Parts: sequence; C-alpha cells; structure tokens
Amino acid sequence: MTPANVERTSPATDPLEAGRTHSTAVLAIICVSYFMVILDNSIIFTALPSIRAGMDLTDTGLAWVQDAYALLFGGLMLLGARSGDLLGRRRMFLVSLVVFAVASFLVGAAPTGWWLIAARALQGVGAAILAPTSLALLTASFPEGPQRSRAVATYAAVAGIGASAGLVVGGAVTDWVSWRAGFFLNVPIAAAMIWAGLRYLAETPRRPGRFDLIGALAATLGMGALVLGIIESAEVGWADPRTVVALLIGLVLLAALVLNEARAEQPIMPLRLFASRARSGAYAIRLLYLGAMIGFFYFTTQFLQDVLGWSALQAGFGFLPMTVVNFIVALRVPSMTRRLGSPTVLTAGIVLTLAGMAWLSRLTPETEYTLGMALPMVLIGAGQGLAFAPLTSYALVGVEAHDAGAASGVLNTAHQLGMALGLSVLVSIAARVPGTGASARADQVAAALTGSSMLLAAALVVLVALLLTRPANRTSVPGRTDAAAVAPSARPKGTP
Repeated sequence: MTPANVERTSPATDPLEAGRTHSTAVLAIICVSYFMVILDNSIIFTALPSIRAGMDLTDTGLAWVQDAYALLFGGLMLLGARSGDLLGRRRMFLVSLVVFAVASFLVGAAPTGWWLIAARALQGVGAAILAPTSLALLTASFPEGPQRSRAVATYAAVAGIGASAGLVVGGAVTDWVSWRAGFFLNVPIAAAMIWAGLRYLAETPRRPGRFDLIGALAATLGMGALVLGIIESAEVGWADPRTVVALLIGLVLLAALVLNEARAEQPIMPLRLFASRARSGAYAIRLLYLGAMIGFFYFTTQFLQDVLGWSALQAGFGFLPMTVVNFIVALRVPSMTRRLGSPTVLTAGIVLTLAGMAWLSRLTPETEYTLGMALPMVLIGAGQGLAFAPLTSYALVGVEAHDAGAASGVLNTAHQLGMALGLSVLVSIAARVPGTGASARADQVAAALTGSSMLLAAALVVLVALLLTRPANRTSVPGRTDAAAVAPSARPKGTP
C-alpha cells in the first residue's frame, strides 16, 4: 500500500529511469531554464540607466528594481527548496516557470515604477523556487558518477556563461529594441520549457514534512524592512521616524526568526549550522562580498553610460575584462587549491578583489578606460574567480548529510540577501553626494565603490578572525575544493 504522501510510481516511471532514458532532454530543460534566470539577473544591469530614464525613477527607486528581486529570491529560496521536497520537484519546477514567465511579461509591460518593482519581486519568487528545484531535479535524474559529474559541470558552465552573456545581451536589446524586450523574451522560452518539462521530466516522490512558513516570512520581511530603512535614510535621514521604524521592525523580525528557528520542529534555517566558526564566517563573508560586488555592477554600468557616454551595448562589452578573467581563473581553482590550500586561495581572492575595487573607486570624469577601469576589472575578475569555490567549501565542510541541503540554501540566501542589503547601503552612501550631471554622477559612483571597498575590507577581517585562526583551521579547513562536487547554485560565477 502506497502512503498518502508519496506519489505512486511504477518501475516504468521511476524518476531516475526516466532521467536516464531522456538524459539529453532533461539536461537541456534544466540548463535552459536556469540560464534564463541567470541571464535575466544580468540583463538588468546594463539596462539600468534606460530604465531610470524611461520610468522616471529616482536613484532609490532604481535600487528597488534590483533589491525587490534579490530580497524575494534570497528570502524564499529555502522555502522554495522545501516545497520541492514536500510537493514534488517536477511540479514545483513547472510552477516556478509559470511564475517567472508571468512576472517577466509584467516587467516588460510595466507602465509605472511601482508596477515594475512589484513585478521584479514576483520574478524573485519564481527564481527562488526554480533555482533549488532545477538542481534537485538534475541530481535525481542522473546517477552518481561520471554522468552526474558531466551534468553538474554543464550546469555550472551555464551559470558562468549566462552571467557574462547577460551584460552584453542586455546592452544589445536595450540599444536595438528596448530594455523591455529582454524580459518579453523569457515568455516563449519559459513556455517551451514548460511543454518540454511536461513531456520529459519525471516527478520525484514527495517527502513527509512541514513548511517553516513563519521562518521564511520573518527572514524575508525582516531583511526587507532593514533594506527599506537604509534606503529611506538616503532621502529623509537616519533620525526620521520612517527610517527608525523600518529598522526597528527589521531587527524585531530577525530576532523572531532566530527564536522561531530554535523552536521549530523542522526549521528552514537550522541554527546548528552556525555552531561552526568557519561556516558562520563563510556566510558572513559571502554576504559582505556580494554586497560589494553588486555595487560594482550597479554603479560601474552607470558610470560607463552616464559619465563616459557609452551606449548600453558598449557598457556590456566594457565588463568583458572582468568576466573573461573570472571564468579563466575559476577553471584553475581546483588545481590551485590542491597545491596551495583553501585558506591561501580564498585570502588571495579577497585581497585581489579589494585591490581592484579600491583602484576603481578613484574614478573621475577624466578616467581613461584601459588604465582606470579595464585593469582594475582584471583584478576584480581574478579575485572573484579565486574566492567563490573555497568560500563555498568552507560553508559546506563538516555538514551532516541531512543538513547538506539546508547549508547550501543558507549560503545561497546569504548570497542574495547580501546583494540586497549591500546595495541599499551603497545607494545610501552615493545619495550623500550632492549634485547632478556627469561630474556629480562620477563622484557618487566613486563614493559607492569606496563603500564596496570597505565591505571587502570587512570581509577580510572576518576571514582572518574566523577562518584563518587556529580553532577554525583545526575543524574546518578544506584541503581540497572540488568544484564539481559543490552545488553550482552555491557557486555563482560572473555577475551576482
């Protein structure tokens, strides 16, 4: 007799067997869908100046176009992964495609700023379900061994290519058609993947359990309130009641999150994951590092277009020194880690990124691209290529098998929420620089990138204090980082 909470399957419809039968189709569906999410997250950067002008958004309003997406993506990712376990991964994967397609259409059709921001938030909901369920379907469809390794490597390559291509594609469609075209493009792609998914993807058995809805909402709303308070401070000041109330609500909700996770039977974020200094340090570094990197993409594209007068397409190509070097270095990280060890590789990555960011923060309207931008971008690309894999291994090492999914989810959550929180801080810093025009914009970008440098310096302090000290090393230094063995969703390359 089949339990009520497990879907009936015959030997002919076993998920693994179906995955082997249609392995090429399954891999294509998963990779194209994930590519769409990664591409869409990159397209937005080169389109930002056009969106601001077309929607008549303030600088803080423009920040919400990115933050709304990142907050929902990060805040609901753990719940998205859990939904696949409890309701079926194929079912939730298809649901996520529907949500993402509808949201993409609404973004492209947005008549006002608030509509655009709300639609971007809905996109974040779809991405929060799609990212973890796509990876889970991949591991369920390919047996452990060479087949799964090749599939995971392909999945990881898609993430890197999508991140880099998005900057160029976003610039091209913005210049040649409209920034809206990049979002409308998702609709037919998602429709094709839904059709293919219904035909080729097999459902996974449901698992018994509960949703930690309170935890997910407390995390999302708490971080959202903090971001709101920080962004509001840029316009009304830190003492204004709107700023103070938003920050207090955020802190109360995050405190409620900790209390809930300590008491929940099946917490969405098990607090035992933070018992290790190395894992806690890795989460904190991820948050700070991505907060800095989102500033790099968000403000540098505006400098290229608003100050240097480049087109959106030229701005997309302008990031190639960073993205190409990032990709090349990331391929070398496994062998470098075997020779030098994770602590050395991670330290070099953060130091190089900090050096490049500090160099880039000296931008002025007279800055020449090759010396003033391309060369520091090379340092930033090399640093990011070095940092992500060992940082991920620190966050996952020593985790019990039953906590592996939660640990990877917390790392991804730190990634997305770090971007949201970091961008709000950097926008607040830039807003403190008065004036309009190219010269003022250059000063604002320089101030924001100085803030990014400070976030990276803080990440370096956390690294030394929690990961490089002897107690952390004894329990958590990975001797080797095998990039193929780490969930690629936890190892983003290129654009955050």
